[in-house]
Formats: sequence, C-alpha cells, structure tokens
Amino acid sequence: MMSKINFSVDKEKEILLKNLLGKAVEILPGMSEEYLLFGLEDNRKIYLRGESEIPCAYIEVGIFGNENHSGYKEFSLEVTKIFNAVLNISTKNIYIKFYDIESWSVGGMYFDRKNYQRL
Repeated sequence: MMSKINFSVDKEKEILLKNLLGKAVEILPGMSEEYLLFGLEDNRKIYLRGESEIPCAYIEVGIFGNENHSGYKEFSLEVTKIFNAVLNISTKNIYIKFYDIESWSVGGMYFDRKNYQRL
C-alpha cells in the first residue's frame, strides 16, 4: 500500500497510520501485518478539483491472490476511516485504487497467480 498526501505528516502520525493499517489489512482473507508493505509520501503536489490546498490522499493497494476481491469493500471503508481520523482528511477527498497483482517476487522467490494456492 502506497499513499500520497499533499501536506506534511509528522512521524507520530505516520507510525499511527502504519499500526492501524497493519490491523486493518486483516480484513482481507489470509492477510496480516506481516504481508503489509506501506509507504507514505507526504508534501506531494496533488491537485483536487483544481486546487492544491485541499487536503487529500491518493492510495494504491496491490493485492495478490484475491481475484474475487473478497473484503475490498470493508477494507476500503476501514482505510478511509483511518486516514480521516489520523490525518483529518475529509472522506470525500480520499481516493483508493485497487489493483490485482498477477505475479510477485519477494526475497528472490517468484509467485505467479496461475500457480498460487493460498494455504
């Protein structure tokens, strides 16, 4: 999960986001904080509705092995609540893009969705 914010975020709020998202990811079947890769880019040049001063967030969530999108709706609601509560961003200004990861490599190990079985 990579997020871009158009204002500065202090370390305390960054850590709080990480911790809360680590729990929220458990909404997705078979997921836990152990599988969460989270990045926060603050002070990005993001224009919303033609304005650069509107606090907003653009979040990309890539998920492997969940072609049916199980839990996406609930996870989306939770992520929106977290960014709203921690960073005081209006829910209507939080955009989340989901994409399916078809292949993945971690630590030199290659995973392909065609040959993957969730345990």
